[in-house]
Amino acid sequence: MVASRVNTNPLVMLKEFGQSVWLDYIRRSLITSGELERLVKDDELRGVTSNPAIFEKAITGSSDYSEALKNMDMRKGLDAKARYERLAIKDIQDAADVMRAVYERTKRRDGYVSLEVSPHLARDTDGTVEEAHRLWKAVGRSNVMMKVPATSEGIPAIQQLISEGINVNVTLLFSQGAYERVADAYVSGLQKLAARDGDVNKVASVASFFISRIDTAIDALISTRLQASTDQGEQALLRSLMGKVAIANAKLAYQRYQEIYSNPSWEALAKKGAMTQRVLWASTSTKNPNYRDVLYVEELIGPDTVNTIPPATFDAFRDHGRPRASLLENVEDAHDTMDTLERVGIFMKEATDTLLEEALRLFNEPFDKLLAAVDRQARSSRLSR
Repeated sequence: MVASRVNTNPLVMLKEFGQSVWLDYIRRSLITSGELERLVKDDELRGVTSNPAIFEKAITGSSDYSEALKNMDMRKGLDAKARYERLAIKDIQDAADVMRAVYERTKRRDGYVSLEVSPHLARDTDGTVEEAHRLWKAVGRSNVMMKVPATSEGIPAIQQLISEGINVNVTLLFSQGAYERVADAYVSGLQKLAARDGDVNKVASVASFFISRIDTAIDALISTRLQASTDQGEQALLRSLMGKVAIANAKLAYQRYQEIYSNPSWEALAKKGAMTQRVLWASTSTKNPNYRDVLYVEELIGPDTVNTIPPATFDAFRDHGRPRASLLENVEDAHDTMDTLERVGIFMKEATDTLLEEALRLFNEPFDKLLAAVDRQARSSRLSR
């Protein structure tokens, strides 16, 4: 008997460690060309995430949507946001249809496509719930997740949406404290759904930690401190933290995940078929050219996790990634890293609060640019007729 060939694709190998690979990218041609289907078949792709910045690049940086926008202009009374939503919803529906087989094969654990509510609603609980309802109904696919940011106003919206059986991708998580509140909102939402005899086994959610942005911010603070320091001992401590904090923070959040979903209060929901709200690693491209280009994939591999990977990093990991069960390694070192950070006077809460505000702004800006571009293209199509 001839032994079957072992698949050595590093992306495929991640499933052996219990991790699901999602793609942080969407564009119409990705779907229409058959590329998305190929990624599912060849690379074990199990999900797709989008955000306003991704759609802004897709719509303004390609001709994929020109014909659709031209045809859409025949419809009177559509503003720029309505036009954008028609484009985005179509892409999300088509991608969800491609991912449907994964959704069914994994018994609803994977196969999701994420669509974000307007970033302008990040501080508006009721507005977030209303828009999530509207988009969920418009997409009409059970394997879609509504993306809601982990702001103080977003967290009660997350709880309500989960309690109504709507899948949620909680985005813009930076701090462990925020993660605790998100996990609590998820569990509370499921409990409310169960109390109404709802099907808790049909609801899925992920808690998306942004990784590389943490190192970018902390490394900048460290560099500033190094320039001002004359103490060699302090300098050594500061240098030891470079490029280490994001991974340490993620490892400790994962430890908390394991604790939350192994305690007795979760067991009642688990018996009803409820799925844990997996942690998802986002922003996993390496911003610092001095760091390995697949650093934030290789160092965060573990059971019941998701890594949503942008295309360049996705290709790089396929080419030279080295999978191992890294997420459970050196957990004590992760504690030491966070303790040292505080000891040198850099406080994680201050850094993550700032990161959240910056991220909200960075999503608002491309969303506004996107709407302006859609409006511009609509005017252009009218003039060309």
